[in-house]
Amino acid sequence: MPVDLSKPPAVEGSWARPDRYWPALTDATSHLEAPLAAVDLGALHHNVRDLRRRAAGTPIRVASKSVRSRTILDAVTALDGYAGVLAFTLPEALWLAEGDDAHPPHDDVVVGYPTADRTAIARLASSPELAARVTLMVDSLAQLDLVDSVAAPSTRPALRVCLDLDASWRAPILGHLGVRRSPVHTAAQARDLAAAIAGRGGFTLVGLMSYEAQIAGVGDDVRGQSARSQLVRWMQRRSKDELLERRGLAVAAVRQVAELEFVNGGGTGSVEFTASDPAITEIAAGSGLFGPHLFDTYRGFTPAPAAAFALSVVRKPMPHIATVLGGGWIASGPPARDRVPLPVWPPGLRLLPTEMAGEVQTPVTGKAAAALKVGDRVWFRHCKAGELSEHVDAFAVVDDGRTVGTAPTYRGEGKTFL
Repeated sequence: MPVDLSKPPAVEGSWARPDRYWPALTDATSHLEAPLAAVDLGALHHNVRDLRRRAAGTPIRVASKSVRSRTILDAVTALDGYAGVLAFTLPEALWLAEGDDAHPPHDDVVVGYPTADRTAIARLASSPELAARVTLMVDSLAQLDLVDSVAAPSTRPALRVCLDLDASWRAPILGHLGVRRSPVHTAAQARDLAAAIAGRGGFTLVGLMSYEAQIAGVGDDVRGQSARSQLVRWMQRRSKDELLERRGLAVAAVRQVAELEFVNGGGTGSVEFTASDPAITEIAAGSGLFGPHLFDTYRGFTPAPAAAFALSVVRKPMPHIATVLGGGWIASGPPARDRVPLPVWPPGLRLLPTEMAGEVQTPVTGKAAAALKVGDRVWFRHCKAGELSEHVDAFAVVDDGRTVGTAPTYRGEGKTFL
């Protein structure tokens, strides 16, 4: 079913009352078997508007990795303030750009990471239509060489490419802070690569991207970790100052040799900062649409828990412990306790430190566990957004306490891109 986010939800702010929100989700999905995942339209609508408010007029390119449902991608990208998709693989980008009878083609898809998929490159190179809709990510000439080895420039349309600028902070004492992405760090390096692309047949440089993971992806208000949180805030202030200057210089340098259509930056956690950068023309964001528990550690914004999953209690090994079936849906990143699903309803549940979330079973304890019976449901929030979609075929779409349809995930459409 199509999801319409252009109209206000039937109920505003229901997610702000957990004592009503989670029981309502339980009742709305009681006819469905667990494990199941649900998206509440009211909460999703709140997150859509809040991201747009935070962007303050800068267009948002939706990061598909954080959604992985064409139904929801279609609904969000159709709204004012949202423009284009940031895909995570080239096969996914081609699929989105092609569309089908149920889903319109997306005509502006940037692949957020370089590709070495020769089959997908050949498909892109064989279609002028797809070549006009999809932009490849590059950070070295070796990636261009790979494309040329699959389809020589004389045999294909010019392919759109985006230059990936490293946004990490190389702190004087702390060293590298951020993710290991592009080797292109300085304005001079960016200009040199841009000039090489511009002077080479078969490619058109149309964009520049830089993802400030150390700002967007690190919470600055971790409960019980005051000293760490203060250090993170200090790091982020310094990193912002450094990046504003360096990114501005890099964009100016690249514009000397190429007419850029867009300059992309940011993530859900850094929307306000990225929007304040005069060099930026668009912001990448996606996780904030679903509001996973990763963002519970951020001071600047509070997304609604729009997406969650429910598991059934199947045994009571002890009166104060209830065991649900499944649950080991661990988020990517450094292996740590904050990467596991968070039990949120009934309130007061916690995982056992010696077992945590297991592939086949997950025991929970706490005051509420004693009251749980076999067949009852426990609601969890995933640490990250789109990874939840890899565990279910579809989201139950809930509005005003009723399941009004489903939103298939990539998995539900038979696609596993990564």
